[in-house]
Amino acid sequence: MYDFNFHRPKSLRKAAAILAENEEAKLIAGGQTLLPTMKQRLAAPSDVVDLSAISGLSGIELKGRKLQIGAMTKHYDVATSQVVREALPALADLAGMIGDPAVRNRGTIGGSVANNDPAADYPAACLALNATIVTNKRRMTADEFFTGLFDTALEEGEIITKVIFPLPKRAAYAKFRNPASRYAMAGVFVSKRGREVRVAVTGAGSDGVFRLTQAEEMLSKRFSEKALKDLTVDPDGLVGDIHGSAEYRANLVAVMTRRAVAAA
Repeated sequence: MYDFNFHRPKSLRKAAAILAENEEAKLIAGGQTLLPTMKQRLAAPSDVVDLSAISGLSGIELKGRKLQIGAMTKHYDVATSQVVREALPALADLAGMIGDPAVRNRGTIGGSVANNDPAADYPAACLALNATIVTNKRRMTADEFFTGLFDTALEEGEIITKVIFPLPKRAAYAKFRNPASRYAMAGVFVSKRGREVRVAVTGAGSDGVFRLTQAEEMLSKRFSEKALKDLTVDPDGLVGDIHGSAEYRANLVAVMTRRAVAAA
């Protein structure tokens, strides 16, 4: 690990100011991505800005038909929250599938969304539920926010403060995990809200999380596993690596989509 300056500001304004003053500065929430890459010397930020001392960035609240989750809320808290389990059980189930107990007790929803790892779980939930990502500067829909592999619409000095999920009528998440890392080789989140059906896939796309529009069209006519009996996924644009070919992942995506719909 290279030398760096450590900051623990007590306000968002101060944290944003430090980021603005240091181009090579990085934010740290749970540290489940940044710290391992720093230890391996794959990342060398000049400054590390810890968000844990800033009040008001964690917590879960149901407001009408929307679930608000603070950016510093840990995966474990989402998975075990009675509010989440009653209002949006699919999201609680998803959080309970992330990593292992150590990861779930340190990792945060804001960190996961901001990092936009191509195999992370929360981006699929955000995209499928049409979530709103709130920062210290603005609000963005999930469609606007996720822009590519490890890439988002976040600008310099912009910090996620919370994620707002509209409550669907039906929703579920099905995930095929890599047995070693527990990252998704193919994870599919489906939701139905009014007449709108959204299906988001993580772990399989070469450009990160994406919507499976073909399945959305099928399910818009009839939200049933039977509606997907002819679903086939084009392997073009999917990941092929030592864990599985693009064709293998294409089959996984179709299978996980059917399982998610059956669960919903």
